[in-house]
Amino acid sequence: MLLGFKTSPENTTWEQLRAVWVEADDIEIFDVGWNFDHFYPVYSERSGPCIEAWTSLAALSQATRRVRLGCLVTGVLYRHPAVLANMAAAVDIMSGGRLELGLGAGWMEPECKAYGIELGTIAERFDRFDEACEVLSGLLTRSQTTFHGSYYDLTDAYCEPKGVQQPPPITIGGIGEKRLLRAVARFADWWNLPAWDRDLYRRLLDVLAGHCAEIGRDPNEIRTSAHLYVAAGTEASQVAEQVADCYDAGLDQPIVYFQPPLDPAVLAPIATAVEPLKGER
Repeated sequence: MLLGFKTSPENTTWEQLRAVWVEADDIEIFDVGWNFDHFYPVYSERSGPCIEAWTSLAALSQATRRVRLGCLVTGVLYRHPAVLANMAAAVDIMSGGRLELGLGAGWMEPECKAYGIELGTIAERFDRFDEACEVLSGLLTRSQTTFHGSYYDLTDAYCEPKGVQQPPPITIGGIGEKRLLRAVARFADWWNLPAWDRDLYRRLLDVLAGHCAEIGRDPNEIRTSAHLYVAAGTEASQVAEQVADCYDAGLDQPIVYFQPPLDPAVLAPIATAVEPLKGER
């Protein structure tokens, strides 16, 4: 049985964020934790605090001992993929091989405008994303990588030392039927649905299977996850009902997504409410 958790790192403190992860690390039913990759808050005023993702992951890898960890998802437009590959390898080593590598094309226009980052059209974003995935795959697995594309150009590039996992499992998140799910078919070990919708999930699984058929890949190789948004005050029984619906629909991993204020005390009641579902998996 797989159950993930995610902490929204906006409008919170490092101490609160860390406390949730340390608590989850001691609760066996939670097997992977996630954060997000934004520099501005997503769910509130843009001027609020937002803790950076990858430096947080490095620190959380030392604050935990068991849970796997990753960023769902890393916007490839924020960091050159060669830089990101070296970051990912380092965090995988620091965590003892617990990294999950979440990737996405990027979408948050206010950040891009503020920082002078070119977001580009949808087509440009996914052209860049496909190239970034190829660069990452090469650097995380091969001794040297040469790649000449429209966005990235590498010649005999190294990424040493390699991580414990070569490469870490890749999660790609999103619902785009033409480009996103095609990238999932090509590169991903996991596909993440950004918000749980049973009907949408079942329909997009068929789309993903079609993309897999085009390249000769077995769609059953790709595991699936989805976010379940949990606002402050949500009853544990309500969360368990959503988790049960996910499992009933065939989803591999529901991800309980906590919004601020973050409180580690919410974890144990959810774990207790979900525990009976283990016998149904």
